[in-house]
Amino acid sequence: MQTETLIEKIKALPSQGQAEVEDFVDFLTLKEDRKITVSAMRASERSFENVWDNDEDSVYDEL
Repeated sequence: MQTETLIEKIKALPSQGQAEVEDFVDFLTLKEDRKITVSAMRASERSFENVWDNDEDSVYDEL
């Protein structure tokens, strides 16, 4: 689907429909951002492994 066609379809919607489209686009954007955040978090886990797993902080493992 061409971007222009999609824009024309959105413009043809009543204002409530346009608001729903905007909410859905925001949801998709957040979903994508979350994927990036989770990927970055997983990539850094090994780097922090020694920092997180030590005897001095083992008391926090029970929380």
